[in-house]
Amino acid sequence: MAFLTNDKLVIVGAGGAIGSTMVQTALTMKLTPNVCLYDVYAPGMEGVMEEMFHCGYDSVNLTATTDVAEAFKDAKYIISSGGAPRKAGMTREDLLAGNCKIAEELGQNIKKYCPDVKHVVVIFNPADLTGLVTLLYSGLKPSQVTTLAALDSTRLRSELCKKFGVKSDEVTGCRTFGGHGEQMAVFGSKVKIQGKPLSEIIGTDALPQEEWEKLRNDVVQGGAKIIQLRGRSSWQSPAYCSVEMIRAVMGGEPFAWPAGTYVKNEKYQNIMMAMDTTLDTNGCSYKMPEGTAEEMALLDASYAHLCKMRDELVTLNIVPPVEKWNEINPNL
Repeated sequence: MAFLTNDKLVIVGAGGAIGSTMVQTALTMKLTPNVCLYDVYAPGMEGVMEEMFHCGYDSVNLTATTDVAEAFKDAKYIISSGGAPRKAGMTREDLLAGNCKIAEELGQNIKKYCPDVKHVVVIFNPADLTGLVTLLYSGLKPSQVTTLAALDSTRLRSELCKKFGVKSDEVTGCRTFGGHGEQMAVFGSKVKIQGKPLSEIIGTDALPQEEWEKLRNDVVQGGAKIIQLRGRSSWQSPAYCSVEMIRAVMGGEPFAWPAGTYVKNEKYQNIMMAMDTTLDTNGCSYKMPEGTAEEMALLDASYAHLCKMRDELVTLNIVPPVEKWNEINPNL
């Protein structure tokens, strides 16, 4: 099997659990032979490097460095998990200030060292805001920066599979939109279970309304459940989904789930949020989600919540007021 491309892929935070899993997933998928591991913590990164060599991958050109200039030089694709992890009792929003400062530096480094990068995937939380800050300071086009939002949709499918005892491919149309956080909008109106609309099942003995509400809440709290079960935030699922995202942009299989993308339209403006997206070699494009009146109201509420956090970043002097963004990034 040939590699998808020979372009350089940089994994930021490669010494951590998510980053190291991304490295292995990218090599297993044979995305590119040229994978660079970047982390400020050398021992962890060097340990990952050794592990990858011990796996016996053929024809790869692995490099590792703690020097951001060296790591980003000639980079064409970047996935960054380089933020502080979520811990027990924390929401994604609790990471706002610290991780958005890291995102500011990430964007500035992209602009300085690899302005010709093709695509960047940001996955450290709160991803909607860290992705937005990265995009602003990188100078890239909105289509070139996406964030990981898929886990909410995959968790919805997972909960429904467990509830009805069916295989994953028998549950279709699972989508959550808006923010990747406590205010996400869970859409059920397009879901089908073995071809039957979920809307015809909700409110019956098979899925009483209160059980559906609990299931939706379990989806929202899916990340917290992982912390409860494993003692730390999830790493395998974000690593896999983010590598699938970059694979789609590299020319691989289409990405099946929503991505977080920069939105500026008549209804929602100057925000990063999960939309009905398409990821391909042209980058990311989106359509507005379609749903019931209740679902669209939930999406409106999610947008309002994201705007509140964005405005907090202005107060913290991490980003300027929206009307000045174009001075930093003419693409916005």
